[in-house]
Amino acid sequence: MPATYLRRATQADLPAITAIISGAQAYLKNQQIDQWQDGYPNPAILKQDIEDGITFVLIYDNAIAGTAALHQGIDVNYLKIEGGQWDNDTQDHYTAIHRIAVASDFRGHHLSETLMNDLITISGLLGFKDVRIDTHPDNKAMRHVITSCGFDYRGIVHMQRDNAIRYAYQLLIK
Repeated sequence: MPATYLRRATQADLPAITAIISGAQAYLKNQQIDQWQDGYPNPAILKQDIEDGITFVLIYDNAIAGTAALHQGIDVNYLKIEGGQWDNDTQDHYTAIHRIAVASDFRGHHLSETLMNDLITISGLLGFKDVRIDTHPDNKAMRHVITSCGFDYRGIVHMQRDNAIRYAYQLLIK
């Protein structure tokens, strides 16, 4: 079994992260899912995430196989939720997993679950007991990964930048 672990991204990882995100955008387009089809996330956002220290990369067999941002604290997209509510509404003390993607070369290795579980572990180590994530309603593969990792559906949130609808999920950890 190859060594698999998560580490904080550096600016040297930006080309690999950008390539993974571009591949995910193409994959979503091919699946006819209208998520990340408007230039988001772009290299400037990815660069800022690294500078902010919130980007992690999944290393699999000495290669960057996946990436995600782990936002800490208030996410403006999660302030209003429709058709449900956040459980144990901690309002300002949670992590939010964003911009999660696995490189196309590594699809089928179940690394999305590994990446997600490692981000949950990091959330706990950072002192957070509430982990949130959202995805496009048509992104059935990501919805499956999210629920397979123990998250519960909480309702609908709207993205501030374009008012797009996303399904919101939450996991409370001990």
